[in-house]
Amino acid sequence: MRRDIGSFILLALVALVLTRPWELLPAEEPPQSAWAYVVRAVDGDTIEVQVDGRREDVRYIGIDTPETVKPDTPVQCFGPQAHRFNDRLVTHQRVRLVFGVERRDVYGRLLAYVYLGRRFVNAELARRGLARTLTIPPNDRFARRFKRLQTAAARAGRGLWGTC
Repeated sequence: MRRDIGSFILLALVALVLTRPWELLPAEEPPQSAWAYVVRAVDGDTIEVQVDGRREDVRYIGIDTPETVKPDTPVQCFGPQAHRFNDRLVTHQRVRLVFGVERRDVYGRLLAYVYLGRRFVNAELARRGLARTLTIPPNDRFARRFKRLQTAAARAGRGLWGTC
């Protein structure tokens, strides 16, 4: 009897290993969005946030504002205005981060579309002429929208398009 139980257990283990039922379980998907508290605006297109109990730098997807803090790079035309607008808009606010297909850039920053209530921050910066488009696939979901906003801002001479 004991020999039969041992054989049965061995047979069950072999069957388990061969069928690998754990591979049928869905892979745990990382969340597509998260709520975060903005600690500070680093510059016009990067913020430092508190999310899930830790501090993270978040780079806005799809746009690029003139530089103000990049090492070995002079402050660029309209960079301070973009930084100031971003700071006033989101610092000390609760925002929703919607992540791109690629979650992080080469510097380890989270990549996200940022929403303050119903306000789409990335788009607002482009609309006001405070940012140029920067499309890096596969994070290109709103590339056409950002391009239209940039074109309208440039034609109207808004922000950096009227000054730089």
